Amino acid sequence: MAEMSPLRRRMIEDMTIRNLSPATQRSYINAVQKFSRYFGRSPDRLGPADIHTFQVHLVSIGISWASLNQIVCALRFFYGITLGQDVSPIGSPMRAPHGSFPLFCRRTRWCNFLRWSPV
Repeated sequence: MAEMSPLRRRMIEDMTIRNLSPATQRSYINAVQKFSRYFGRSPDRLGPADIHTFQVHLVSIGISWASLNQIVCALRFFYGITLGQDVSPIGSPMRAPHGSFPLFCRRTRWCNFLRWSPV
């Protein structure tokens, strides 16, 4: 088995100290690994512009908002906690506005409204 890199070991230590669940730790490690593989470079050699590029890529392949948010949280943790860098340039993904329902929900709500409305 390959030896663990000092950077990965440090991130795991940081997550353990902060009592992140084993599932969250696996997700965060996986997210940083995907980010690193996408660019073919160590994540400590990448920065906010690369994170933005990676977010654009993920959205273009149709990743869900929840998955995108988890990846961004992992990268914010890695850069902010493990590397001790300023993470303010790393923005969170925007979510769809509240109240935007799929078409079938809008129709159902409208039909229910009409059914109960006095005519």
